[in-house]
Amino acid sequence: MPETIDWPPRTRLRGPRRVFLFFLALLAIVVLTGRTIISWWVDRLWFNSLGYESVFWKTWGLEWGTFAVFAALTFAILYGAMLALRHAHSADLPDHYTVFFAGRPIALPVGRALHFAAAAVALLVALVTGAAMQSEWPTLALFRHAPASAGNGTDPIFGRPLNFYLFTLPAWQLIAGWLLTLAILVCVAAAILLLISGGTRALDRYSSSVSTGGVWRGVSIAFGFLLLTLALHEYIGRFELLLEHHTIFDGVDYTGAHVTLIGMLFVSVALLLGAGIAIGGGVLRPDGRWLVAAVLPAIVCYVVAGVFGWYVNTFLVKPNQLDRERPYIAYNIAMTRRAYGLDWFSQREFPAETTPGAADPGNNQATLENIRLWDVQALQDTLRQVQEIRTYYDFPDIDIDRYTIGGSLREVMLATRELNVDKLPESSRNWINDKLIYTHGYGITMNPVNGFTPEGLPTLYLSNMPVQSTVPELEVTRPEIYFGEMTDTDVYVKTRQQEFNYPEGQSNNLNSYSGTGGIVLGGFMRRALIAFDRGDITKVPFSDDITPQSRLLMRRDVRDRVAALAPFLTFDRDPYMVVGEDGRLYWMMDAFTSSDTYPYSVHTSVNGQSLNYMRNSVKAVIDAYDGTTTFYVFDSADPILAAWRSIYPGLFHDAAAMPALLRKHVRYPELLLSLQAEVYGLYHMTDPEVFYNREDQWTVATQTGLSDQGEQAAQAMEPNFVLMKLPGEAGLEFVEILPFTPINRNNMIGWIAARSDGEHYGTAVVYDFPKTRLVDGPQQIEARIDQNAQLSGQLTLWNQQGSHVRRGSLLVIPCGKALLYAEPIYLQAERSPMPELRLVVLALQDRLAYGPNFETALASLFGSAASSLTATEASAQVPVAAGPAQTATNVNALIAQANRDFADYQQLTSEGKLTEAGQKLDDLKRMLNELSAHTK
Repeated sequence: MPETIDWPPRTRLRGPRRVFLFFLALLAIVVLTGRTIISWWVDRLWFNSLGYESVFWKTWGLEWGTFAVFAALTFAILYGAMLALRHAHSADLPDHYTVFFAGRPIALPVGRALHFAAAAVALLVALVTGAAMQSEWPTLALFRHAPASAGNGTDPIFGRPLNFYLFTLPAWQLIAGWLLTLAILVCVAAAILLLISGGTRALDRYSSSVSTGGVWRGVSIAFGFLLLTLALHEYIGRFELLLEHHTIFDGVDYTGAHVTLIGMLFVSVALLLGAGIAIGGGVLRPDGRWLVAAVLPAIVCYVVAGVFGWYVNTFLVKPNQLDRERPYIAYNIAMTRRAYGLDWFSQREFPAETTPGAADPGNNQATLENIRLWDVQALQDTLRQVQEIRTYYDFPDIDIDRYTIGGSLREVMLATRELNVDKLPESSRNWINDKLIYTHGYGITMNPVNGFTPEGLPTLYLSNMPVQSTVPELEVTRPEIYFGEMTDTDVYVKTRQQEFNYPEGQSNNLNSYSGTGGIVLGGFMRRALIAFDRGDITKVPFSDDITPQSRLLMRRDVRDRVAALAPFLTFDRDPYMVVGEDGRLYWMMDAFTSSDTYPYSVHTSVNGQSLNYMRNSVKAVIDAYDGTTTFYVFDSADPILAAWRSIYPGLFHDAAAMPALLRKHVRYPELLLSLQAEVYGLYHMTDPEVFYNREDQWTVATQTGLSDQGEQAAQAMEPNFVLMKLPGEAGLEFVEILPFTPINRNNMIGWIAARSDGEHYGTAVVYDFPKTRLVDGPQQIEARIDQNAQLSGQLTLWNQQGSHVRRGSLLVIPCGKALLYAEPIYLQAERSPMPELRLVVLALQDRLAYGPNFETALASLFGSAASSLTATEASAQVPVAAGPAQTATNVNALIAQANRDFADYQQLTSEGKLTEAGQKLDDLKRMLNELSAHTK
């Protein structure tokens, strides 16, 4: 007989050794999980410092509750299934498995080894599954807290409410995937036991004869469980067809509605039947042939449905595709417009007339006074030269907003002066400077969008350090910026060290933080734990500058801050600064809810995330001084946000609670308009036949700009904020506009204006242009600028004199019944990073004018003697009937004026004043045209 080995070994531990091993295991757990526990504790302190401790505990409970439930269920199902399989195979398994070691047979106890392996495998899989499901807690939380209704309407195929697709279907998909994984693992375990039981009978020479009746019982039952989960998957897959993408449209098509859905239902029923066959056969008469019989009904149904679907699609749909697919295209159009909020768009006709009178400049003075001439990049480069003051300051972004100045609403540009510690001199880089002294940025700049000094610099309303205001309506009383876009490091405030505030002559202005934001460091032990988590363990506990009242400011990047508080929302990556009437600075960010399971809606991608439903439901406001973060609800009808409000009742506030000083600066999100414009280009076609043929597909207009490689290339235009009077409206509005062109064409076909003010907030107006004539698009206006002989000559000359020309963004602005195009042109010396405005180009459909400033260009475009008038237009203004004496006098006067113009042109050219010289040359041409008319 072979020697029997007890395995796994049973070792009896004595008292002292047991205690030692217990503390050793406890120490190992602390070492392995200590940092995680400390980080968790510091996170709790951070949430508590913001007044959101309930949010922290709720999230923690949802995450770890999900982990615990699915880990426990996974372990119970797997371990129970493996024990049941072992019991089913007990008659086929030997008591021992014989191996040979050093020529001696050794018998290993099979039962105990399998029991141990089952427990170990089940535990490992349970932990992995629990961790995987833990990351899916938002799906399960939304399912549990789904509102009673997600608005009016149901899907057009199954008649299910939208709640089912937004909340129930994702949870079903998640649970079905989990069950399928378990079923596969159970089948693998059953197959392994089958191999072991068969292998032992063949290899164990010392085993007694074994029974063969239960070999297939466990395999059959496990296979039946697998078929059950596949039936569930097939049933759920029917609803997923409403999310499917086709070449022409999204959702269920004709073949899917009439064949595939029915076929999938039959396959699901066949899988249920197969599960019954497998389980019943395994219980009554275990045999491998039952497994084949179990899958045959499903295979037959699948093949029949596939063949029938191919026949319908080939012989019924493709020859008559438009007629067959028409209702399903209509479903896709209607549901997509609802999912992206396109049903909030209104459409109006815009004549896009070409004459100067159609622009009606007299009645659109407010629009003309707010045309943006400062290009964002040009202004940023200029501010970095004249307002950074020190090299360690930077202006990371330029924001556009509207403020009441001098009793009038004006469009302005704001830039936040943030501190970049990476730009500190290398000799100044140490822990005290980085963490205790250089803790914050300081102040902002504000300038009108078209304001220039005689030197070509921006006219600043707010500037310098300390902040100086040139208008009484604006005052900044709390200019320190502890939270911003570049504040990506931790700092410690309320220490014994004075903080650097701003440079002041040969010395520095210092201050100490007086806000309530941040985590109080407290006593030594608390301080040491916080420092350990933040990587400052060798500094903070032993620093004489740190006191119990000192505070840690962490997550100071406003984007990281809001994402940590509400990770289930999608945030616009471009926060913008608001100067409050209380003198404080605030960051405002747009937040969105989204889903990828909205029925019959087309899928798009935002920041790498696939979705087919989006709402701008929340505005987040962050105080730049103390970091206070508040979320305001701006779309209470959004069902997804309603579910999150049910989960986190203390996180969100109604829009009515937003202070008026902030509410007046709310704007339509750029991210949302860009997404809606992309979808609207196709889904503005509401007629299925037009949609099918793509007869009127639009795309966002393009303009020439610098690519990432520094080369001129066509780029899609970005939304532009404009303060203007919309056609057909009486008041001035802050709108976000974007022009459209037909796909693969350069002429304009329409433009969209997203509204931000008052009762119109969140709506948009689309203006359709006449389709019977050509309306120039941005690329065509750019070409007209390049083809203007005088203008292109000047640009070429400037590019050859140790400088280069920078062309700003081309703006397309509706004015009256016409379109006004405006482009600033800057000249930048090669050795100077600061551009200077040299020309403003204005254009209508049929004329183009330019000048050294906006006023000159505007007068040239609309004035009666504008330099941009064509020869035909100029000659038309000369009297036709005149006597001989008067004609001679007129001719002599014109010759004298032409001589003066020519002399002025030569002098201005020699002085390098090319803009003025170009205007004189145009005047000379006009005089010569008039002379020609008089001498005929």
